[in-house]
Formats: sequence, C-alpha cells, structure tokens
Amino acid sequence: MFVCLCTGTTSHVVNEVVAGGARTSKEVADVCGAGGDCGRCRRTIRAIIAAHGNSNGNSTGHPAQYNGCPSRAGG
Repeated sequence: MFVCLCTGTTSHVVNEVVAGGARTSKEVADVCGAGGDCGRCRRTIRAIIAAHGNSNGNSTGHPAQYNGCPSRAGG
C-alpha cells in the first residue's frame, strides 16, 4: 500500500525505516522522504510508528537508512 503519494513510498518502506530506528514522522521523512512534502500522509506514518511501539531497539537514536534509500538530511 502506498503511504506517501508525493514520493511513492509504500508501507513496507515506512515499516522498515521505523524498524531501523525512526521514531517520528520527521525522522521517516529524513530517511525516505515520506511525509516531507505535502504532509497528508503524516497521520498514517505516525500510526505505523505507534504500531511499532516506539521502542525499536536502535541504540544510536538515529534512523538507519533503508535498503539504499537516500537520506534527505544534509546529503
């Protein structure tokens, strides 16, 4: 299922990004772009984050890049 139509990001990608450590919709946007443009998908992104329980075991506190998905934070 597409979560973000602006970037063509699917729920699979968002789930992987959240599993990799993203805890906010901004962190998801920084990693894969979803939620970074018009913002209509942020509610869905927050629901995916909540479904993961916000406790995903990433000890660094920073989201990991997903499968080659370029980070949008500072290049």
